[in-house]
Amino acid sequence: MSGKTEEEVPAKPMRRADVPAFLTAIANGNDDPRTELDYGTPFQLLVAVVLSAQATDVGVNKATPGLFAAAPDAAGMVALGVAGIGERIKSIGLWQAKAKNVAALAAMLLERHGGEVPGEREALEALPGVGRKTANVVLNEIFGMPTMAVDTHIFRLGNRTGIAPGATPRAVEDALIKRIPKEMLKPAHLWLILHGRYVCKARKPECWRCAGAEWCMFKEKILAP
Repeated sequence: MSGKTEEEVPAKPMRRADVPAFLTAIANGNDDPRTELDYGTPFQLLVAVVLSAQATDVGVNKATPGLFAAAPDAAGMVALGVAGIGERIKSIGLWQAKAKNVAALAAMLLERHGGEVPGEREALEALPGVGRKTANVVLNEIFGMPTMAVDTHIFRLGNRTGIAPGATPRAVEDALIKRIPKEMLKPAHLWLILHGRYVCKARKPECWRCAGAEWCMFKEKILAP
């Protein structure tokens, strides 16, 4: 027994020529998708993404209105402090560590970037609590870069559908960047996330209503609810 679940076992790779058709189908006319995290500024998006690690967007969106009302920018977050941040995000998993990271990243933004969110990967990944995935989300959503933040949904789809099989998130990311046409890369990030969240679900993919099913390489399609 390998311990891998069905969706983690790489499917036969989807034909590269079929990738644009699959993405167009699952996009469902949503040419300019947006993250489901609520935010008003780049700083608030950065904080929301940090808070979303091992949490749902719905859960984060319930906590951030109060947090951002008290601390709308980096200076406000530093003034609020770890205790004040923590009080407002207790409903989110791992809130103690996240409160420390948010306070520290806000302080670093003030110290190094005048409180503004930088548009360079290296600078973003130097911030406390910010890894490659978080940096990719910010670069894609705020700066319009063709990055691919591989979360659990994209990792699952990469392997299950065969669009970009890979043993690790970075392997799936690199394969997606290589296989997706450049002009589709920016929106494809959210097309895949939304498709994984609402259609190609972890436990029971709803293949019967998947617009991209004809190109998908998943062998055990579920064709009825």
